[in-house]
Amino acid sequence: MSDVTKQIGQLFIIGFPGSSPSSAFINFLSEENIGGVILFKSNCPTHQAVQKNTQAIINHGPGSYPFIAVDQEGGRVCRVSGAPAEFASAAHYGESQDLNKFEEDLNRSALYLEKLGINLVLAPVCDIYLNDRNECLRDRCFGRKPERVIPFVQKAVEVFKRSDLLSCLKHFPGLGAAEIDPHKQSSVVSYDELIWEQREKLPFAAGIERGADMVMTTHVRVPAADTRLVTGSTEIVERWLRDRLAFDGPVITDDLSMAGAEGLGSEGERAVAAFNAGHDLLLFGQDTDAAMEAYDFFKEAVVRGEISEDRIVNSLDRIAGIKFKLGKSVVF
Repeated sequence: MSDVTKQIGQLFIIGFPGSSPSSAFINFLSEENIGGVILFKSNCPTHQAVQKNTQAIINHGPGSYPFIAVDQEGGRVCRVSGAPAEFASAAHYGESQDLNKFEEDLNRSALYLEKLGINLVLAPVCDIYLNDRNECLRDRCFGRKPERVIPFVQKAVEVFKRSDLLSCLKHFPGLGAAEIDPHKQSSVVSYDELIWEQREKLPFAAGIERGADMVMTTHVRVPAADTRLVTGSTEIVERWLRDRLAFDGPVITDDLSMAGAEGLGSEGERAVAAFNAGHDLLLFGQDTDAAMEAYDFFKEAVVRGEISEDRIVNSLDRIAGIKFKLGKSVVF
């Protein structure tokens, strides 16, 4: 195996169960030089625990500085609870159209998260709330029209940048018109590329223009563009995101352990399909065993020649570039 393919651990961001990472989890991070860790609410019982966990992850051993990611959107999606980290929902600020209050609250949260050791916030949500049956996105969207969403997306990117946090726009290409929660099964949206250009695309374009660091896709189908899940769709990732929006930063999957990704096969098959579709970072939640199995499967697929070494090089370059923004040395 070449030196490049020995670094494939950098392509994975994984989670762990419980209030603190096990020694086996820390050893896996170190031995395979895993790219990052995502924290969930159960990993953040207290602010002191968050800081202890982030330090354990950062100090896990030689290799590249890890991403430490968290979903901190506001409202019910705040993995770190309590003031000053927690703040109101996107819908709350969107309804009042109080951009100044949003900036004030988010700035306070972002500065505190950075002090706790977090460096990547999986936000803002760029979705437009178009379907009242969409329980997944209830309260998580800033509005029902692009022009209501855009100012908040732009402001969030600006705040995270000032606070030395990486930002991530989600859920590309737009989940607001869906009804089914991708956590439970894959969903479908009815818009075509023309409608997308005039509606869903706009908040993402605004966030990218402001300098968003990452974009996250979602487990949804857009039949008018591709029969495959977006997670496995070169058409959506490469043509809509890379070409139409000129985004050259890392593209990350939503959690590949979700039931919505089952159409791509086993967790390992999902990782290979997502990477070959154009994703750079492969996200797995708190099922560490599934993440490890997916990593081994992915590694074997590289050896079998099912994954291009050039693609790996391109993704490693994007990841190294964004970690450089954190002001940390990147050792491959």
